Amino acid sequence: MSQASRPRPVVVVSGLSGAGKSSVLHALEDLGYEAVDNPPLPMLERLVAETGCGGARPLAVGVDARTLGFDADAVLATLQRLRTNPSLRAELVFAWCDDTVLLRRYTESRRRHPLAPDGRVIDGIVAERRLTAPLRESADLPLDTTELTLPGLRRRIEERFGVAIETGAPPPGLAVALTSFAFPVGLPREADMVFDTRFLRNPHYVSALRARTGLEPEVAAYIEADPDFAAFFRHLAELLRLVLPRFVQEGKKYATIAVGCTGGRHRSVHVVERLAALLTDAGWRVSTNHRELIREGAAAAGVPVGAAVRSPAQAASVAPVGPAANASVQAQEA
Repeated sequence: MSQASRPRPVVVVSGLSGAGKSSVLHALEDLGYEAVDNPPLPMLERLVAETGCGGARPLAVGVDARTLGFDADAVLATLQRLRTNPSLRAELVFAWCDDTVLLRRYTESRRRHPLAPDGRVIDGIVAERRLTAPLRESADLPLDTTELTLPGLRRRIEERFGVAIETGAPPPGLAVALTSFAFPVGLPREADMVFDTRFLRNPHYVSALRARTGLEPEVAAYIEADPDFAAFFRHLAELLRLVLPRFVQEGKKYATIAVGCTGGRHRSVHVVERLAALLTDAGWRVSTNHRELIREGAAAAGVPVGAAVRSPAQAASVAPVGPAANASVQAQEA
């Protein structure tokens, strides 16, 4: 397909203030999108028309509660009209995170919430969450940035939208994210399905394997030597072969499969890697994330755990701590 005949990608990016909307826009801009933040809502369609349609440079537009004339239903109606144009491919991304994390970010940055400039930050957060709820529910790609690192955020944006830039192909009908985690730390908030591997033999109790991870072949061999591993993995694979196509039929754009164990370092990591290989071979678009291993790396680099998204003021006040400092999402406050 020639560049001129390709539908032009148009991505509307919205979200809660402080949840990383600007980081999403920057990631899209790095992919080659022309990024425009917070134009007056009535100008959105005119902006798309004036900058071209099929074959033109992809466009990313930031829209949130600060936008002049903001109304969630009006945003959705605008998107629907754009989607009727065959020369465009319009999608909605919505960034959000936990209230406690938003409160901490505002406290650290000492910024006022745009919906509560003279009141409590929590009141602004509650009001904005209510105003934007229809967008989150209708998003093609909802992004929970509570614990999302900058590399993780960029990876999700690249996986979802990078293919359209390179080949002109539409985004995959379903992107599958596999994540390992430790049950004592808590379930991944974005998980659609959760599996427990704590019944399998635990490498933690083998001194030669304790400090290693499920990414290493010696640990993998130990886990797979469990007499129940083969049956467990076979049933798990069969379940996903049944469920994932049904997710596609239901119109889901993103599915997160979480696999947990006690420490999030051995059993869950290995099972995620095995699943990733299996699903990739079956033609699914797959990404992996090992939550506790990422946290360990961030802690070793001196990056505070949970410092997933930072505003510009916060980012400017934090000196980099070696290459691994980039493990923290330094996302501009939307």
